[in-house]
Amino acid sequence: MTDWTSRLLKRPDLPEVVERLNALLADERSRRQAFREWITPGVKAEFINGEVVLHSPVRRRHWKVVDLLSSLLSVYVRTKDLGVVGTEKILVTLTRNDYEPDIVFYSKEKADAFTDDQLLFPAPDFIVEVLSRKTAAIDQGVKKQDYAAHGVQEYWIVDPQQEWVEQYYLALPTDKEYLPARVYGRGDVIESHVVSGFTIPVIAIFNDAVNLEVLRQLTAQNEPKA
Repeated sequence: MTDWTSRLLKRPDLPEVVERLNALLADERSRRQAFREWITPGVKAEFINGEVVLHSPVRRRHWKVVDLLSSLLSVYVRTKDLGVVGTEKILVTLTRNDYEPDIVFYSKEKADAFTDDQLLFPAPDFIVEVLSRKTAAIDQGVKKQDYAAHGVQEYWIVDPQQEWVEQYYLALPTDKEYLPARVYGRGDVIESHVVSGFTIPVIAIFNDAVNLEVLRQLTAQNEPKA
């Protein structure tokens, strides 16, 4: 039992506190449903801790990173038949919050259960968020905590300006907090802990020419031998 739980249980007004919390959560659930009915494919928004968070249009460097990394990951995952990769508008619904991560990966086991008309999706196995000035605090704060608590096994935070990657992962599938991050720079090679065998030079996330060469290598690895 946590310290705050112990303190709460000792409060003489506990029933009144619980009643107020239940009322607040009921109102939040109503607003969350309204958010899901309001959001459209043309709007980038998330529902976080009871609030609608609207995202402004991204800078060129942001969507370039998403495009370069998602192309490598998607080609690798598809050719290995490991699952599916999604970008930008996949609405991930966790216990309290709704997110639209930049890149998600679902294992084949999870993806095979999805339907073509599905709009709401469970916690992915792997998530990538690309930092911007407005989203950095959320990406490195509540999202990191929430993703770990809901079993997202691996989480990358990519800085498109400084060109580094923070890699987080759960030591055990049942853990609720990530191990301390390892930071990779342009000259490093990063390997996924979840997508088996997905190993790339970090610079391929930021440089078109290197990305294309790595993409060719990933494709060649899976071509049938003569």
